Amino acid sequence: MITGYLIGESLRPGTDFEPRGLRLRKVSRVDVSASAAEGQPGLWTFVEWESDGAVTGLAEAFAAVLEPENGWYVDFVAEAVAYGRSVGTPEPPSWRPGRRATRSSCLRHS
Repeated sequence: MITGYLIGESLRPGTDFEPRGLRLRKVSRVDVSASAAEGQPGLWTFVEWESDGAVTGLAEAFAAVLEPENGWYVDFVAEAVAYGRSVGTPEPPSWRPGRRATRSSCLRHS
């Protein structure tokens, strides 16, 4: 299983993101006006999702619809990470829970 987040405002206007097998887990709105970069909106929509699909196909589908400006991204992790944690594999230094923007699994489109 693959789980992840998408910032709704990351989608390019006029695009549709409809990959097969993607399931919605939660949608939330967050006021980031105090820390948003210039050109980014002050409110962000976080879309939490899960999928049993192939990582490569999903990454390509996200890359096809992400806005190229302002460093938008989508974040996802595959089941292998959960397994690694369950058997005691140490976390990489850049991976800290709650700091999703710094994960190496980040697909950055810029």
